[in-house]
Amino acid sequence: MELLADSLRPKCLSDIVGQKHLVGKGKILSNLVENKKLFSMILYGNPGIGKTSIAVALVNELGCRYRMLNAVINNKSDFDIVIEEAKMYKELVLIVDEIHRMNKDKQDILLPYIENGTIILIGLTTSNPYYKINPAIRSRCQIFELKPLEFGDLKDGIKRASKYLNKIKLDSKAIDLIASLSSGDFRSALNLLEMSYYATSDKHVTEEVVRSINTKPVVIGDKDESGHYDLISALQKSIRGSDVDAALYYLGRLIVIGDLDIIYRRLSVIAYEDIGLASPGIGPKVRAVIDTCEMLGLPEARIPLSVLVTEMALSPKSNSCITAIDEVLNDIESGKSYNTPAWIKTNSPLYKYPHDYKNHWVKQQYLPDELKGRKYYNPCYNKYEISLKTINEEMKKQ
Repeated sequence: MELLADSLRPKCLSDIVGQKHLVGKGKILSNLVENKKLFSMILYGNPGIGKTSIAVALVNELGCRYRMLNAVINNKSDFDIVIEEAKMYKELVLIVDEIHRMNKDKQDILLPYIENGTIILIGLTTSNPYYKINPAIRSRCQIFELKPLEFGDLKDGIKRASKYLNKIKLDSKAIDLIASLSSGDFRSALNLLEMSYYATSDKHVTEEVVRSINTKPVVIGDKDESGHYDLISALQKSIRGSDVDAALYYLGRLIVIGDLDIIYRRLSVIAYEDIGLASPGIGPKVRAVIDTCEMLGLPEARIPLSVLVTEMALSPKSNSCITAIDEVLNDIESGKSYNTPAWIKTNSPLYKYPHDYKNHWVKQQYLPDELKGRKYYNPCYNKYEISLKTINEEMKKQ
């Protein structure tokens, strides 16, 4: 029996739920269809927000010959078959799910055909491609991030899908609840809608019917019930603002939802973005707590998480390093990429080895001439960074 989520797979871009930054009049992907041109690309974002749907809609609208493979399930011989088919027809679109898990053998056989246009690759992944996908593949693709679906998008999609369920009577409160419980995942919303429909004797889907199937409490919503990502933001801002009580409250909200992965990711970012050199031991502590929580699971994981979040909120804060690297990247992206000074190039006889000098320091220029004297790092006022700065200055004086 085909699931509703599969039977309602969009046939064209106008059927896509959400993703208005990519789909719609004058938007990038819609313009590609209008101009009858397709390029290799990677679509990434959370589960159930339209990656596969957009890929299939693109090839359907353009009338492209295509094949779908999974980087984990399909082996090298499956990819060989697709390559031979692509050679036969001169061009083929290959949609690869979980592309971040594609091994080197599969990448190596695909690369030359992506390069010469015989294969147009559409990669799908929930992982950040800038970290998880091989640079050789990444450099040959345009990367598009799909955004989490908004509450209104989910409601519209649920209403549209309900028309395909014979004689359904769907209460407005049931629609709101399904949208809330799906946490931005449209596939999850469709599955819950379909289950609710077949779980009734009279096809009347009420709030009570939905709650009887999904007992997860709806704790993620603000007034518009789209507050999942606001909770994550609130956790970070509370820690950044050193409000331990607020930080624990928002941690508790996320624990009740059971979204440990997003807690782990956000605390890892906070450790380096907001605390940084003010308490440099916090990064390894976050990693240790994540490992402990993975071993314990919920509800016990709440204990090490509460200890960690309390310490992070009470810790001194510093954003000096992220400010410094952002300044560096801004300079590089604005064209300030200059030659390395001759004396610090590989095997240069002009290089002065600092360990041969007192205090392991010798005066020599490391930045390119064009950036001589440029200051990127400015310490924040906290005990650790001030001590590092003092030691560094004393070392140079002596």
